[in-house]
Order: sequence, then C-alpha cells, then structure tokens
Amino acid sequence: MSEFWLYFRLGLEHVLDWNAYDHILFLIVLVAAYSFASWKQVLWLVSIFFIGHTVALFLSVYGVVSASSKWIELLIAVTILVTALFNLFTAKKKEKQRNPALLYISTAFFGLIHGLGFSTFFKMVAGSKEQKFLPLLEFALGIEAALIIVAFSVLILAFIFQNIFKVNRRDWILVVSAIVIGMILPILKENFLAI
Repeated sequence: MSEFWLYFRLGLEHVLDWNAYDHILFLIVLVAAYSFASWKQVLWLVSIFFIGHTVALFLSVYGVVSASSKWIELLIAVTILVTALFNLFTAKKKEKQRNPALLYISTAFFGLIHGLGFSTFFKMVAGSKEQKFLPLLEFALGIEAALIIVAFSVLILAFIFQNIFKVNRRDWILVVSAIVIGMILPILKENFLAI
C-alpha cells in the first residue's frame, strides 16, 4: 500500500472509528438542521471545519501550538454540546433563517479545537518521522473524506425520516440533538473529572 493511502486511510478511519465517535457526534449536530436542498451550505460548513482542523493539526504537529490532551478532549465535548444546544434553540427557524456568519465562525473555531485532538492521534501514529508535511496532508484529506461521508449520511437519514416516515423537520432536529446531548453529557463529565 502506498504511503498516501496509508495516511489517508488513517485519517478516514480515525473519524469513522466508533471507539472515537466524538467527531461523528459533532458532525451529526452540525448537519442535523439541514436537508439536501442546502447541500452547498453543508459542504461549506464541512469545508470550513476542515480548514480549521487542518490549520490546528499542522500548527500542533510542527510544535507552534501545544495544548493538554485532557483539555482538548473536554473542549471537543463542549463543542458538541454547544452545537446541539444551538440546534435546540433554533429548531423552529428555517434553514435560510439561520445566521450563516455565526455558524461559519463557530464551525471554524470548533475545527481548530478538533484539529488539536486529531494532532494527538497523528503524533502517536507518525512518531518522530522527519518528513511530516505530506503524511499530514494525506491524513487531513482522509479526515475530510470521512467528514463528507458522515455529513451526507446525516442528510440521507434526515431525508428518510422527514420524507418517508413524515417526521417534521423541527422534531427531527430536536430528537437528534437531544440524543447527542444524552450521549455527550457522560463524556463531558468524564473529561471534566479527568482534568
């Protein structure tokens, strides 16, 4: 297997790994309020998240920025909770009424936090490898592919529930966000107690 596919696959599998599902939970609540009609906005959100986490990933791996992994794990859980709560409070708004500037800025910021989490994993896998740029880029591209897979999977589920099972959009957003909150609260508590 070429080195490109090795690191690309590592990035892909890191996000899609059910043992590290916090990134999936973030994407679920990030995309839960959208439908296929807004696929461009979803792609923008995922791309902005990608840019944020890639910047943080590179800065962390090259030693420009460092942060405690315990704090990063706590902050990742906080980003998930904040996004889910945002959904709960804005579930009645139509997709086009949501403030895109606020969403883009917060998504980029949350991407930075998640990128620091990705860097911990990458450093563990890559070790002291001298040439890091291409493996980092390949790893980041694998993460982006996984983000797109998860985002469009959420859109497909939203379509199925809203169009086939006739669950209204507001209820879909509320239920999905509440489930994610229920999953993230124990993780948040565990990470808070670990600090």
